[in-house]
Amino acid sequence: MALYYDLQIYKDVHSLVLLVFQYTKEFPKEYKFNLGEDMRRDSIVLVRSIYRVNKAVEKNLEFDAFMDDFEVLKFELRLSMDLHLISIRKYAEISRLVDSIGRQINGWRKSFR
Repeated sequence: MALYYDLQIYKDVHSLVLLVFQYTKEFPKEYKFNLGEDMRRDSIVLVRSIYRVNKAVEKNLEFDAFMDDFEVLKFELRLSMDLHLISIRKYAEISRLVDSIGRQINGWRKSFR
């Protein structure tokens, strides 16, 4: 079993967390402390989920939890673009990372079946 912080998915989620923190810092005050704070918290939850999946004996439940948290963050990111809180360019940048993470988690899940 690899250390979770050596996994490419961990590195990509770490990059995602950094982008979320960077982009939500620029949110208007009315969104910064509700949607922005939720996005920051939800992105950090993904790091915890990677650790839990990596150490779990029965990984399916942990994969399911990761996917649930991941889908919530994807919705929040889309909502922030729809509300014009982040630009389309920034959303495209973050979407490429989100797509890569999605492919990796699905591949990771298949490797344990």
